[in-house]
Amino acid sequence: MTTKEILHMNAGHGETSYARNSTVQKTEQDRMKMLINEAITDLCEPTSTILPKSMAIADLGCSSGPNALTLVSAALDAIHHHCAQQQQPPPEVCVFLNDLPSNDFNSVAKSLATLKHSHGDLDDPVVITGIGMIPGSFYERLFPCGSLHFVCSSNSLHWLSKAPDDLKEGKIPMYDMVEHLRVSRRAAVGDAYARQFRKDFTQFLSLRAQELVTGGRMVISLYGRCSENPISRSNQAWQVVAVALNDMASRGIIDKEKLDSFYIPLYAPLENEVNEIIEDEGSFEINKMLVRNPFSGMDDATVSPKMIALSIRAVFESTVVLHFGSSEEIMDEFAKTVEQKLSSGSGWRAVLAAEYPLVLLCLSLTRVI
Repeated sequence: MTTKEILHMNAGHGETSYARNSTVQKTEQDRMKMLINEAITDLCEPTSTILPKSMAIADLGCSSGPNALTLVSAALDAIHHHCAQQQQPPPEVCVFLNDLPSNDFNSVAKSLATLKHSHGDLDDPVVITGIGMIPGSFYERLFPCGSLHFVCSSNSLHWLSKAPDDLKEGKIPMYDMVEHLRVSRRAAVGDAYARQFRKDFTQFLSLRAQELVTGGRMVISLYGRCSENPISRSNQAWQVVAVALNDMASRGIIDKEKLDSFYIPLYAPLENEVNEIIEDEGSFEINKMLVRNPFSGMDDATVSPKMIALSIRAVFESTVVLHFGSSEEIMDEFAKTVEQKLSSGSGWRAVLAAEYPLVLLCLSLTRVI
């Protein structure tokens, strides 16, 4: 099955919902605001060759809960503040929010009135002429040619359109329970995921190049790996999930054979992979690329092993349940196992750095052709 058919964040506002367990994602969105401000400033400069009377902005992979409107709100704020400083009338703006069809769009819809109200109270406000929710995969065409001026996407592009077919067809487990087999197959598994990411990210760039005006801007973030860190180079974004499920299989909580046929459509690229794909595809120029620790600036009062475990559950539960069966007991044990893996005398930060070292890649791009 494709990612479009299986993936969604946990809906609602309960203890295991994405709405209540997405603090790390919100922190990254807040860090993106600087790049959003810079991109909007360039688009709205009086000397800009594409200064529009009306603008269309889109958030691809908006998800649900309190984070769903963060990026488009930041873009609207940037438009208002820049135009106020330049004493120029702000353009009318149409806002689009996209995610997979299984996303909790009901929750998103309830927040839209807040978006209009918060910007309507400003002096000379940005006029929001329309807000659209666009269900669909961002690996497909979503908008008419040349219709968008600004695109943003946070914590989404590490999701692939599907897990690598060659692993499934060759019956090569994503994460083999037998350690020596896992080690011997690590390169083959990593290469298969890297090929799928190259195919998907190239497609994403090509589609967005068709939908953006020439000179249009895009600000995106995704999980990645640091090429200068040997542990990070050999790590996979889904490893903490696989380690927990492997532990559960060894204890008979989930079926071992089912674990061998479980594939997560997720890949964290090295930063040089992202650069190379953008250069090879050719439609975009990189204005800036930032590499950061996902948890930098977050104190231990905000983050704990339990909080991280609940966040991971909120993201991966739909995928785990579809494969292993719907069971509250299984998911409770999954979250408990992840929490235990992150808890040690050296602290959760040391465990993540030593065993699951990931970074966040944030890029600002301009469509050049």
